[in-house]
Amino acid sequence: MSTEKANESEALADQLHSAAIHLLRKLRREDAASGLNAPRLSALSVVVFAGPVTLGDLAAAEQVRPPTMTRIVDALAKQGLVVKKKNAQDARSTLIHATAAGKKLLIQGRERRVRALAAQIAVLDSGERKSLAHGAEVLRRVIAEI
Repeated sequence: MSTEKANESEALADQLHSAAIHLLRKLRREDAASGLNAPRLSALSVVVFAGPVTLGDLAAAEQVRPPTMTRIVDALAKQGLVVKKKNAQDARSTLIHATAAGKKLLIQGRERRVRALAAQIAVLDSGERKSLAHGAEVLRRVIAEI
């Protein structure tokens, strides 16, 4: 790769990184309506979208230690958002399952985030929306490679 191409790629990566962080911060404001803090909401998201998971796998996905994840899961269970069940494949482990209430809470949160973002996109002209759609597709391909 040429130096010019590498520099251009790094500058674009820096811009995308910054934009992604700012986007998530702005959309995170919608999460307050869920009544969950960020770690609980993130863990619930993994359980809902990854299906039943072990505590160890959930801790690894969230990049926290198992004792921390135990506290998070216990709080989610107390709120009726997840349940712990013995793993039928391995009686030594427990699987964390999302409840209907947990799934509903997460889907409603996603809908709030999407509506907030859609409201911002709606003010763009058609050319900008088309460019953004193309950029989103390219970004999906880039992310798939990481």
